Amino acid sequence: MFDATPLLRLYAAARLRRLSRLDPARIQQDQLLHLVRRAADTRFGRDHGFAEIRSVADFQRRVPIRRYEAFWTQYWQPAFPAIGGATWPGHIPYFALTSGTSSAKSKYIPVSREMVRSNRRSAFDVLVHHLHKRPRSRVFGGRNFVLGGSVDLVEEAPGIRVGDLSGIAAREVPALVRRFTFPPPALARESDWERKIATLAAASLREDIRTVAGTASWLPMLLDKLQQLKPGPPRLAHFYPNLELVVHGGVNVAPYRERFEGWLEGSHAELREVYPASEGFIAVADRGTGEGLRLNLDGGLFYEFIPVADIDSERPSRHWIDTVETGQDYAIVLSSCAGVWAYLLGDTVRFVDLAPPRILVTGRVSWFLSAFGEHLSHEEIEGAVTQAAQAIGATLADYTVGAVFPDDDRAAGGHLFIVEFAEGPQEGDGYPARLAGHIDRLLADANDDYKVHRAGDYGIRRPEVLIAPPGTFAAWMRARGKLGGQNKVPRVINDPALLAELRSIYKQMAT
Repeated sequence: MFDATPLLRLYAAARLRRLSRLDPARIQQDQLLHLVRRAADTRFGRDHGFAEIRSVADFQRRVPIRRYEAFWTQYWQPAFPAIGGATWPGHIPYFALTSGTSSAKSKYIPVSREMVRSNRRSAFDVLVHHLHKRPRSRVFGGRNFVLGGSVDLVEEAPGIRVGDLSGIAAREVPALVRRFTFPPPALARESDWERKIATLAAASLREDIRTVAGTASWLPMLLDKLQQLKPGPPRLAHFYPNLELVVHGGVNVAPYRERFEGWLEGSHAELREVYPASEGFIAVADRGTGEGLRLNLDGGLFYEFIPVADIDSERPSRHWIDTVETGQDYAIVLSSCAGVWAYLLGDTVRFVDLAPPRILVTGRVSWFLSAFGEHLSHEEIEGAVTQAAQAIGATLADYTVGAVFPDDDRAAGGHLFIVEFAEGPQEGDGYPARLAGHIDRLLADANDDYKVHRAGDYGIRRPEVLIAPPGTFAAWMRARGKLGGQNKVPRVINDPALLAELRSIYKQMAT
């Protein structure tokens, strides 16, 4: 195969020179003013006086912070799917479909042509930083494997398609680059994940794979399938001898880090984290693991940051790159070249560096569970547990849910619900299994991502339920010094140690 890495190296050198010269505040203000000028004649632009905006302060005075629901009901839904001119000029060819809102089963996030180009350049930035660290790289001497969603998108109207963001990206791979990518379109169309992983694993073993990219929760399943197909040491070097790079993003890698490090033993491949969202490609690691992700400052995105403590304020303080501080947790707010404006993304971040700006993703604005890419909101979880309790004739007292990650005995992770009833059945007579079945069905009905990941017990196994004896949660809160006052039982536990503490209390109470 022709090795195009020398051409990529020329691009990387030019891109690194540009990045080294960027003034963060200046480029961000320039990005905002360019976006505002482009959208001045849209309905949103006219409503908010874009023609009069000359500075970041002008923008912040005129454009309030909004969540998805406000954009959908006020600007996108009335013209859906042909929303060109509502919040961004011109034809909008794609919508990225994602779950997790309180008011709808799915979100439709517009993806403009400008956003396609922005995402593409950000994806190349991953390789730019890789070549900077590995100057002797031959990354385009083989195939680059992206484990993503189906490219078989739904056509909502002529020239307007809806589907997974990774599927949109796969459709938009430039022709010159396509020969270096894997899988080919025929395989990439598969939507059944169990069949897809089995097929791609087998086919990839016949290819010279140089990079692998995907969410941290799906990659272990690919690697487990490779191990079945090609027995031997559980090492990536055994499957892909020329592998250089493993790119992960989408969910927290911490629970999987130990397994990844084991797979990388004996390989010269490196891990590199990215922060892609349906609303824009936010950041990419340009240094080592855990050293922060470098913000994409010149890709048609403008960032604002709200201190987490202010998020529910009527007039929250709004910072931007010129006014943020390290060590502070902020909710990230985005304006983009696809027509979101002062949009509350939902994630919280912390700056670890300002020159250039680098962030760590620290959590969500609201309770949220996405250990395996399922994107379950607090409202969806609360509704499922409440209705499931009613279905078995129980009155809910307290509950919490946490993720249980795969290990050597279990290929798939799942959710553990610990539920305490005020009245109703306890552990006997099969009630935990019945409750789990109801919760599973209700979550699948409410959330498309969960339904896809649960298909065939492959991505996420069936939920497990422990029915706690009365007083369990009170004992746990007391042990933590959190009983009474304004303290509340956390509904979603993302800290494995905290979940282990509760399980320990449960065992003590149950004996």
